[in-house]
Amino acid sequence: MLAQLVKIFMPPPERQRAHALYLAVVEKARQERFYTQLGVPDTLDGRFEMILVHLFLALHRLKEEPDTKTFRQQVMEVFMEDMDRSVRELGVSDTGVGKRVKKMAAAMYGRIAAYDMTLDDAEALRVALQRNVYGTVEEVKESSLEELADYIMQEQARLATLSPERLLEGRLD
Repeated sequence: MLAQLVKIFMPPPERQRAHALYLAVVEKARQERFYTQLGVPDTLDGRFEMILVHLFLALHRLKEEPDTKTFRQQVMEVFMEDMDRSVRELGVSDTGVGKRVKKMAAAMYGRIAAYDMTLDDAEALRVALQRNVYGTVEEVKESSLEELADYIMQEQARLATLSPERLLEGRLD
């Protein structure tokens, strides 16, 4: 009986790993220096954008590994579940949640496509970051854009050195 209850309420191991990776993404996105030194807005939008940057980096790295399509999809599902929960916690009514989460999903796919196309071009990456991460900032320091773009390129190179096993365990460091 207990074993059956565990099966019902305990997510499968792959889903648990997807959740662990997503938590590692969120932890990376919460680094204080993004908000204090690089001028990323310390707002819901700014934090959302930094989660998307790190989610992109993790998914981009996983894309290089065979047989990770299902796992990548599960990570995106965990992200969407977190966004759904967050919107509800903010007090959005049930009728408005779907519309907001749909916009967030569109933003996620848009950012992934934009960053994927610009990852090898520092100038194009800075333009994408200005439009997305700094989209609500009136005046963005060029040095902040450069530092964030450099960070993303360095993080991408660092993640390339991590073993697939570490990534699939949800370990980004």
